[in-house]
Amino acid sequence: MKPSLLGLLLALPCWLLSQNLEQHILNVQSDIKQLESQRKMLEDRLEELKLQKVQRDLRDIGLPSTDYILHTAMALEYDEEHEQAKWVAHIITPDVINGKVSRTNDFRPDPMVKTGTAVEEDYFLKYLQADSSYKYDGYGYDRGHLAPSADFRWSQKALSESYFYSNMSPQRPEFNRESWADLEVRLRGYVFDHPTAALYVVTGPVLADDLPRVERSVNKVSIPEKYFKVALDLTNKRAIGFIMPNEKCSDPLASYAVPVNEVETLTGLDFYSALPDEVEDQLEANLDKKSWLPDMAKGDVDPIKAPTLAPNHFNTVQAKRYMGGGQQIQVCGTVVSTRYSRSGNLWLNIDKQFPNQIFSVFIRKKDLPNFSYKADEVLAQKEACFYGKVEDFNGTPTMNINREEHIKTEVPRQ
Repeated sequence: MKPSLLGLLLALPCWLLSQNLEQHILNVQSDIKQLESQRKMLEDRLEELKLQKVQRDLRDIGLPSTDYILHTAMALEYDEEHEQAKWVAHIITPDVINGKVSRTNDFRPDPMVKTGTAVEEDYFLKYLQADSSYKYDGYGYDRGHLAPSADFRWSQKALSESYFYSNMSPQRPEFNRESWADLEVRLRGYVFDHPTAALYVVTGPVLADDLPRVERSVNKVSIPEKYFKVALDLTNKRAIGFIMPNEKCSDPLASYAVPVNEVETLTGLDFYSALPDEVEDQLEANLDKKSWLPDMAKGDVDPIKAPTLAPNHFNTVQAKRYMGGGQQIQVCGTVVSTRYSRSGNLWLNIDKQFPNQIFSVFIRKKDLPNFSYKADEVLAQKEACFYGKVEDFNGTPTMNINREEHIKTEVPRQ
């Protein structure tokens, strides 16, 4: 009778069984390392293919000129006269959602610009101290990214290349770190909200012959007065443009949104030129802000453009200038939301809803009988002008209204 397998195993010395188990463990560990190595090779190959696709797609959509430099994941045209790019094109892909690459801060000249780019000394000087730290002497301008590094956080190589000085422009700190950064975050947020879409983005300074220069800059870099950014979602057939001043921007971001063809008129550039003419024309002429800016989709509106208002009437953004000044003025806007407090007082938020309100109107409970109508119902979603003093309520310009006569339900225009 044949011995069973179990019997044979039991007959083996214990030390031999132990040795075989240890060898099996080593073999499996070796297999795992080989798989990890293969996975890393495949991931690197996948990233390389995705970067090649970005380059192909940029060309297929159409770049603003034929005289451009193509990097790993962005294209640009360099303007030697102003020592910065005329435009930089890149794509925010859905890969940004899971990207984990951090800032590299490896600012450096762009080796592909034959005439040479701006350098560190165009933005600041630094001096090595005895303790090996550096003392910085800045010129008052940030090295503002045109294509933001965070848009490339799925590729170490692409993110690093975003620190070329060809992708930098002198931006005022209050612009670069606030309004401009907010716009960049909003566009990445759009991709997070639409994970099947990719955004084709072109960014640049508005360049002109008479721009001032950074005086201490070794290459006399020009200081743009405005910047533009255009974005195209080809999947959902929509596009948007932005024109923003190089300064602290007090208006809501939506105020700077424009159709793409308005940016073309300002800059003389032709975006998305490889698309069929009828498609390009439709995308560049139409603007649906609510599709791009979620706050507006919830009911927010743009402040009334100040130049359209009659003399001595101000929009909700201008109201902040008079906060706490004691002067009685007329502030006009759209009542986008209303609510009663626990005490029965009525709050009206103008143009922007709570908690993003930029101007509020407050009617105390004891003053509500002074109105011949229910203000929350009659004024909701309507334009109106409010007369009174603008006070500071937790940082929000707020006006206390106690009489019906201090509200006009027709906004006077120029």
